[in-house]
Amino acid sequence: MEGSEAFAAAAIAAGCRFYAGYPMTPATELLESMAKLLPQHGGVCVNAESELEAVGMTWGAAAAGARAATGSTGQGLSLMQESIAEMCHARLPVVIFNMARGQGDYYQATRGGSHGDNRLISLAPSSLPEAVSLVRLAFELAEEWRNPVLVLGDYYLAHMSEAVTIGSQKPLAEIPRRDWAVDGSTSGSGHAKLISPVFDAKNYDPAFRGYGWKLESMADHLTAMETSIEPMAEEYGTQDAELVVVAYSTPARYLTYVIRQLRAEGLPIGIIRPITLWPFPAAAVSRAAEHARGLAVYELNAGQMIDDVRLAVLGRSPVFAIGGPSYDGDGFGIAPDLNTDVLATRLRDALNKVRKL
Repeated sequence: MEGSEAFAAAAIAAGCRFYAGYPMTPATELLESMAKLLPQHGGVCVNAESELEAVGMTWGAAAAGARAATGSTGQGLSLMQESIAEMCHARLPVVIFNMARGQGDYYQATRGGSHGDNRLISLAPSSLPEAVSLVRLAFELAEEWRNPVLVLGDYYLAHMSEAVTIGSQKPLAEIPRRDWAVDGSTSGSGHAKLISPVFDAKNYDPAFRGYGWKLESMADHLTAMETSIEPMAEEYGTQDAELVVVAYSTPARYLTYVIRQLRAEGLPIGIIRPITLWPFPAAAVSRAAEHARGLAVYELNAGQMIDDVRLAVLGRSPVFAIGGPSYDGDGFGIAPDLNTDVLATRLRDALNKVRKL
């Protein structure tokens, strides 16, 4: 199955019944797949007038109790940032797909570009079978934590074809009764429900004209998510590695292949691949660095995830970049250096570098 269709089919298998988006390659193909598949399962897909309308429609569907999703590339998600932040504050269980161009959206996925205290739970697959699993997990986490969850894809995942298994997954339980959903049942009762960027129901407080807001609830919610959601990472060869490489998504797949070849030559190189970008698997990265001479970070940008790697090791091991921005001619982030010979040379040079430190 092609990647975009696999993402869509996995979302529908997880119970998604509403999707709104606006065409922007490589997210266009995900929208097309949703438009084709959702009506077959009693769902609705809307090709909105822009990303602003798309995220607004998704907000409305989720607030009314639907299992909903939206998506775009990083550029489109920039237009959605205000509403994404407000959905976090209103605690709406929405899944957001970023079929990214290159890897310039790491900050956007883990810090956001918007106002207030909010975080997206962020998942980064490196293959289509893993993407199918993580899309399902995204809807589960969104339901559990009442928080938007971002699935970070890329141009490669959107267009490659791999064998995936979707139908054998156990179906998610029916959407539980959402006591907070705005379904019109309490209108005019004096106890009307309210999906608010601050809190989701009116709270009586005589000290403030009869009404007030639990402003501290969002901070408590963020702390609970960061300390309770188990960060995920995949490791290979880190136990005896002098050089540990940190990379995520599709580039990590290329690097793992090359590192297997280099280890067969006797070179002590390992790799750790963060799967949850937030919460970041800091403890796993820190453990991998305990016996290594240094950590090399490969990402297709000027340096974003490297900040989290440095925070994870807190100066106990040198951390340096071996990747960089992708300046491919089409602008979609197809990195010229995702070439096994190029990567092997960079890894050999990085190993020699840490041996001299």
